Amino acid sequence: MDWKLLTKEDYVTTSWSGGTTTQLAIAPEGEVYANRSFLWRLSSATVETDHSDFTPLPDYDRFLSVLEGKIQLKIDAREAFPLVPGEVVAFDGGAPVESWGRCIDFNLMVRKGACRGTVNTLRREDSFEEDWQAEGDTLAVYCAQGTVRLPEEGLEAKAGQMLLCREAHGGPVRLEGSGGRLLLVSIWEA
Repeated sequence: MDWKLLTKEDYVTTSWSGGTTTQLAIAPEGEVYANRSFLWRLSSATVETDHSDFTPLPDYDRFLSVLEGKIQLKIDAREAFPLVPGEVVAFDGGAPVESWGRCIDFNLMVRKGACRGTVNTLRREDSFEEDWQAEGDTLAVYCAQGTVRLPEEGLEAKAGQMLLCREAHGGPVRLEGSGGRLLLVSIWEA
């Protein structure tokens, strides 16, 4: 597998009505989010207003996790519920979504019918060694806290950095680190 370390210098930050959004990676590479023709997008957003409405994205499924802070979400007709760090919620990007509270979040958006994805959280207080049974065409490890290393690749990510493999073949991925909270992303293209 060919992994790459992505840092703040690789990201693109823009404004949205409730704060800022930072694009961590997009496919195909070089695609523009505003065109709404991407296959998938990984991003982190700040929610800086006490109440906000999410941008409707009817062609996409979304996965959302809070990195810092706490928010209440109301998705479509469901009752509002709290989303705290470590939890991941999946929802239809076309559904109306309201949020209350301020946070920094992590998002995966996948085009319906063209991609599917998963986001899982791995949280370890001390030094750790884990084998992630990774599957998917694209894999990402976002380091929310601590550090994470891919010893077989000789790469290390610190908080706010991401390890990305665009041409993955699945199989075990050795993760080592300390005091970490990681988001493990798998994306399959149709």
